[in-house]
Amino acid sequence: MSSGSPKTSSGNGPGQHNQRGMTYAEAGVDIDAGNELVARIKPAVKSTLRSGADGEIGGFGGLFDLKAAGFKDPVLVAANDGVGTKLKVAIEAGKHDTVGIDLVAMCVNDLVVQGAEPLFFLDYFATGALDVEAAAQVIGGIAEGCRIANCALIGGETAEMPGMYAAGDYDLAGFAVGAAERGTLLPSAALEEGDVLLGLASSGVHSNGYSLVRKLVEQSGLYWQDPAPFEPDRTLGEALLTPTRIYVRALLAAIRETGAIKALAHITGGGFTENIPRVLPDGLAAEIDLFSLSPPPVFGWLQQTGDIAEAEMLKTFNCGTGMVIAAGADEADALTHVLEREGETVSRIGRLIRRTGKPVVYTGTLEYGQAGL
Repeated sequence: MSSGSPKTSSGNGPGQHNQRGMTYAEAGVDIDAGNELVARIKPAVKSTLRSGADGEIGGFGGLFDLKAAGFKDPVLVAANDGVGTKLKVAIEAGKHDTVGIDLVAMCVNDLVVQGAEPLFFLDYFATGALDVEAAAQVIGGIAEGCRIANCALIGGETAEMPGMYAAGDYDLAGFAVGAAERGTLLPSAALEEGDVLLGLASSGVHSNGYSLVRKLVEQSGLYWQDPAPFEPDRTLGEALLTPTRIYVRALLAAIRETGAIKALAHITGGGFTENIPRVLPDGLAAEIDLFSLSPPPVFGWLQQTGDIAEAEMLKTFNCGTGMVIAAGADEADALTHVLEREGETVSRIGRLIRRTGKPVVYTGTLEYGQAGL
């Protein structure tokens, strides 16, 4: 059973009756619950339909019509990801309605950095015993993420696998496919010394580094229902479950209207240190002015709680910047105007320089927001 195909798996083959009349349900797999979930999520799935996708869920595969979506000579771009141990925060805090947004964000942001428009999404939800209410909330979040990214949820799978997961646990994976017209993919070969680096503000920790986050929460002695020290009007669980920002609409508008974006780096696991070099050619390095960054108070609390070194912060967390853009210096202002019009908070955070050593060079130091600390 799933948002796309009505089937449930036990992990060891289809249930069979033996001579004593054993049933699949007695083995721990509730097909009726799976069918109930499919019925529950149909309106959410339908709300994500866009040009190119108009099928109903329940088939063996999802369909997408590239021609109907307006593409003439497309190159397909695919990405898959998960939410990581942020799921443990959602499970322990009993809040399941936003991790689906994270799941979509982690995939579609990886598509748009290559200049591709996300087209469709599929999910995989696995659990030991299906909790229809929790699963419906998760998939509702996935549908919300798809709506934000203008990406159709065309299928998926829900696997009920007794013995594989502890009671109440579940796991998520997402798969997104996008397209760009041939010759328009990023990064551009035009990257050069002197190009400006712009940063788009993150919504918080996003979906990376949560094994460390959870360790720090444990060290602090706080519970998920306690007020967040860095945001006391919300519980710690709510604050740390703030979903990953989806940059798709703003970046596609900027790409299409200005043609000024030369490269994009999604700041996920590995932070600035590992992600920016992925889009740089040999011979160029990124010089980041740490004074130009504005890490939200959550990062100050994390750093203070764990006495985390600056270098560790920069290669573990996004530190308040979820996307980095490279553009020509003479086009940065026009690009900033479009991005701000589309609702993004933009900062000039550095430039490209000739590489003589490491691919990312830092100047200045991080200054953390201290509100509530």
